[in-house]
Amino acid sequence: MAGGAAQPGAELLAFAGFLDSSPQPLAYGYGRRSLRELRAREFSRLAGTVYLDHAGATLFPQSQLTNFTKDLMENVYGNPHSQNISSKLTHDTVEQVRYRILAHFHTSPEDYTVIFTAGSTAALKLVAEAFPWVSPGPESSGSWFCYLTDSHTSVVGMRKITAAMNVTSIPIRPEDMWSVEKQDAAAAGNQDCQPPHLFCYPAQSNFSGTRYPLSWIEEVKSGHTRPMSVPGKWFVLLDAAAYVGTSPLDLSVHQADFVPISFYKIFGFPTGLGALLVNNRSAPLLRKTYFGGGTAAAYLAGDDFYIPRESVAERFEDGTISFLDIIALKHGFDALEHLTGGMENVRQHTFTLARYTYAALSALRYPNGAPVVRIYSDSEFSSPEVQGPVISFNVLDDHGRIIGYSQVDKMASLYNIHVRTGCFCNTGACQRHLGISDEMVKKHLQAGHVCGDDVDLIDGQPTGSVRISFGYMSTLEDAQAFLRFIIATHLCPPHGQQLPLATPGEAGAPPTGSEAQDAVPAIVATRSPSPQEDAPPDARVWNNSLTTVHAVGLCPPLLEATGTQLTPSEKAAGVPDGDLGSRVITNLYIYPIKSCAAFEVTRWPLGNQGLLYDRSWMVVNHNGICLSQKQEPRLCLIQPFIDLQRRIMVIQARGMEPIEVPLEENSERAQICQSKVCADRVNTYDCGEKISSWLSKFFGRPCHLIKQSSDFQRSARRKHGKDQPACTTAALSLVNEAQYLLVNRSSVLELQQQLSTSSDENGKEELFPMKDLISRFRANIITNGTRAFEEENWDEVSIGSLRFQVLGPCHRCQMICIDQQTGQRNKDIFQKLSERQERQVNFGVYLMHTALDSSSPCYLSVGSQVLPMLKENTEHDDLSASEKHQDVIS
Repeated sequence: MAGGAAQPGAELLAFAGFLDSSPQPLAYGYGRRSLRELRAREFSRLAGTVYLDHAGATLFPQSQLTNFTKDLMENVYGNPHSQNISSKLTHDTVEQVRYRILAHFHTSPEDYTVIFTAGSTAALKLVAEAFPWVSPGPESSGSWFCYLTDSHTSVVGMRKITAAMNVTSIPIRPEDMWSVEKQDAAAAGNQDCQPPHLFCYPAQSNFSGTRYPLSWIEEVKSGHTRPMSVPGKWFVLLDAAAYVGTSPLDLSVHQADFVPISFYKIFGFPTGLGALLVNNRSAPLLRKTYFGGGTAAAYLAGDDFYIPRESVAERFEDGTISFLDIIALKHGFDALEHLTGGMENVRQHTFTLARYTYAALSALRYPNGAPVVRIYSDSEFSSPEVQGPVISFNVLDDHGRIIGYSQVDKMASLYNIHVRTGCFCNTGACQRHLGISDEMVKKHLQAGHVCGDDVDLIDGQPTGSVRISFGYMSTLEDAQAFLRFIIATHLCPPHGQQLPLATPGEAGAPPTGSEAQDAVPAIVATRSPSPQEDAPPDARVWNNSLTTVHAVGLCPPLLEATGTQLTPSEKAAGVPDGDLGSRVITNLYIYPIKSCAAFEVTRWPLGNQGLLYDRSWMVVNHNGICLSQKQEPRLCLIQPFIDLQRRIMVIQARGMEPIEVPLEENSERAQICQSKVCADRVNTYDCGEKISSWLSKFFGRPCHLIKQSSDFQRSARRKHGKDQPACTTAALSLVNEAQYLLVNRSSVLELQQQLSTSSDENGKEELFPMKDLISRFRANIITNGTRAFEEENWDEVSIGSLRFQVLGPCHRCQMICIDQQTGQRNKDIFQKLSERQERQVNFGVYLMHTALDSSSPCYLSVGSQVLPMLKENTEHDDLSASEKHQDVIS
């Protein structure tokens, strides 16, 4: 970790004092342009949100979108390959945008050409395919492709194209470039007579924010510095995609041969549009193989005759360019200049925020003096020349052990803070900073970890990190809200006292009277959640021709904190009062509509996908995207009830008239549609306009209810670290992971006691009754148990004649923080679980039934005995030696 002075305590670094103590001038904001007014006017959608992923994609201002839309509404833009008036307007406008791009980078059409591409990745691929590589031969060692290991995946991927031509690829570490010795250019010999070589490096690392010297461009090209001692002429590709979003680039001084960029990194909109800026002295070397529409001056369809257009841009822009998106760039440049005054102001502002946050993070210490974070950086954030507004780090516990980035990401989401986690498509930098060897990368792959997943720790070692990055509209409040989040979740005082975050606009937020304000103390008052709205109990009995299914309502009284008080359903099922010696099912829940309220029953049939009708429906938005409580917490207020005899589902919500939906689709009238659940594409049908109107009225936006098609089979893909029997394929409904979720009441009780202790010590009244906690975990099967979290060591479970395989733990997200009776969020539960567990926040276990006799109906019932089997190699501190060797827990 790049150091900062240790400052014990949980108060933020005073911003005014930070500015005064800086050895060099720092600038926050844009002079007389009020940053607070800018945020309110141009980025009102950020209210209550702390967005810190500008290196991933910055955000577009309202005025850019408004002016672009107005432009399209007032003008007719035709295909630029035509010759009519509207097409001529498009052509001239696009050419003006090309000029505007070059002016932004301090150059002109005399020196550079703009080739529009689908993004920086497409620009890199273009160079790889068109560069005049020379294969090795008797008289030449051929071309070399050299790239800095701290490069984006898209740069490293160029080597696959060069490999097909037998061109040597050489990865170069940053430390090797920094330590390379300069040589006399004359000693390099006549470069023009030698094969061409290409050196690629990023102007700014997208992993750590390190800014590499732009002087390397001229040093490599002139022969004063060589990545490798090899005869030939060197060309330089400067990957500027991450750099130009927050910094000016002067191509009149730093004349790289090829410069790929992506415009959404600068403006936020449009996406899917980039450019390759080509030095006109290097452009004639590029070779074209494929030619598409608009690139040919002449060609024959029946003979191998093709003459390319003279313009370099037209020669390489295959097909019709994305001309409307290009026109949007004009409004992007206008807005950026108007709002900030130029890229130099952006560079100073974003660096000031990054340096302040770096200094504050570096100073955070646990009471024992251990650092709270480990920052991965090659600089001390000394100047914007060497460091961009990016901070990559991992959070540590007070023993110096890394807390997985996935857990940090989930906690940040609870505070509505948007960060990026993983390796950020930069494996080379990730390996170097985290100390991950090549062998470890392969081992991680064998363990099931792939780029972009949430597997953050393997054998205690991190697979990636957390990254925050600032943009031109970022504010001091954003930085301080993030710092308060780190303090609140990791610098809790003894005895469980919490340090809650206050985000801008909420009670306890920093003062808003001055933009360059001093930080307020991190300890702020805790706000009590809204009073719970107790839903009225609704007892119903549904009579089926096969069985009597008892439904006991949505919110029955569950076991209280003592663990001995029974619900009416438990008493009706014959559960002995106070008898917790044997494990039995105490509650059964189905969730007919995904993410909506539970429907509690005492006896319920099993289907091939789990409990019958469990997660058979889901609510989708106008684009067909599944809604969950993470995006729409009010889903928990939708209460479904199933009447098996009448073959209907009754849906109700406060303030709405109940509505009925048939349990099965009408195959003749069903409108088939597709949606996705956990990356699985599923066939569904729309339940009709009547229920759609009902849901749209409740949520205040267009929604539809869809049901999984009865003839569609969805199979479980994830193994939860465990091999499923080859003969068993689990069929799934619209659940995320598995057919059943089981929660142990003893585990809930322990969590409740921990939360109660924290509440008592803080002088707060009890906020988490047992029924509230159980409902948050949205399990199907609730059992009693003799030991908290013993279910994590179960291998199989027998319930009556049914056997269930335990697939593994349920990795929890921020949904457990939502009160299922009110839709209000409370962060304490997730934080308390994260304190208990070093890696994933787990609670409950997934089950799959290993055998289901379809010839006769099967049921689960409250009061049924639960017989778990231990894993063979389980270790549990609370188990005696004899208990560890028992196969069945009785």
